[in-house]
Amino acid sequence: MRKVLIINGHPDSESFCHALQQSYKKGSLKNNNQVRGTTLSEMKFNPNLMYGYRKRMELEPDLLEAWDNTKWADHIVWIYPTWWSSLPALMKGFVDRLFLPRLAYEYTEKSTLPKKLFKGKTSEIISTLDKPVWYYKYIMDDVGGKLLRVNIGDICGIVATQIGVGYDIVAQNAPSN
Repeated sequence: MRKVLIINGHPDSESFCHALQQSYKKGSLKNNNQVRGTTLSEMKFNPNLMYGYRKRMELEPDLLEAWDNTKWADHIVWIYPTWWSSLPALMKGFVDRLFLPRLAYEYTEKSTLPKKLFKGKTSEIISTLDKPVWYYKYIMDDVGGKLLRVNIGDICGIVATQIGVGYDIVAQNAPSN
């Protein structure tokens, strides 16, 4: 049994991403997993990392709960729409505020690479697109997926097990469909 955290990064609670979150939760529970959710559209927090890493901002109650869920989870599922080839601003702000030095990773004197504080966790990416998947992966270079897999995953120790699962919303909503 896995402990699964589903992070829905869509700022609209009536979005297709919300339906994907509910469907994933249902399937995961059917497989006897424990499931928690973090739905960014329901959270209240400042997504702006106002001082960079120079000065620590206190985490708001919703971010503290999200942090507890992230520490609890064995497997993190990222669900979000791809806008301008990347994450929505709210989701990027969530990442900026939560995956911080000394919380998700830390530098030591013995290495130029950070110590991975989430080593052993896995992740999965589910993203909706307004382009064909091949165009996003090979022409747009999978910017959002790389941010989650490399910039966050590799730095913090989270291994992506399902990469680049995309739902081409344009094709799904074409008049013939």
